Amino acid sequence: VTLDVQAACRDTTVTQELLKEGFHRDLLVKVELGEDAGGCAVAAQMRLPPGIYVDPYELATLQQHNLTKAVLFPDVIDLEAPEYMARDLLLLLFLQQDARCPRCFRATVPVHARYHRPAEGTEEALVVLESPEVLLCCCHSHLSAECWEPAEVDTPCSSDTTSPCQWHSTKHKPAYEESVLRVPVGLREHSSLVCALTLLTTGLCSGLILAAACKYGHFL
Repeated sequence: VTLDVQAACRDTTVTQELLKEGFHRDLLVKVELGEDAGGCAVAAQMRLPPGIYVDPYELATLQQHNLTKAVLFPDVIDLEAPEYMARDLLLLLFLQQDARCPRCFRATVPVHARYHRPAEGTEEALVVLESPEVLLCCCHSHLSAECWEPAEVDTPCSSDTTSPCQWHSTKHKPAYEESVLRVPVGLREHSSLVCALTLLTTGLCSGLILAAACKYGHFL
């Protein structure tokens, strides 16, 4: 029976790509459905590890200009927290249909890397992005019961409405690929040198400020 179901259900393919360089990137998600889903909302649900985050304020601005539609859980996060003090985030990214391909959907969302602890023997930390789960929300049509099952997602079919709708996910998990973000980190063996230089610079600047205050300041 399992073989028959997998034969009848064409795999949904997912690709994701990190664009740009540095700490501020764009995450491009592309989905090709295994069957026609006309009239359905298509979304990618992804869990972001502590080493990467989406800025909720930036996301709100993009949504106001209809550039990106997404729901972030939680919607309030500490943007300045380092990787070792942050937690996972859940992002539901609504995808737009490709005009040249009825089964193809895509969307881009800005992501940002967090600062990591200094490492020993390496100048970079690896942040692994698992492949997103593809979700469909069909309020006016029906999906094949052999290929899709109800998903526990408490979010409307669109970021523009509050009406409830049932989301569905694929029953069998296709082999998706992970993406890896390489984040530059400091070397732990340089910590003594960095601390000494920081202390020296702080003392020098403090001395200059104190000298200027004594020379030009007016004290009551």
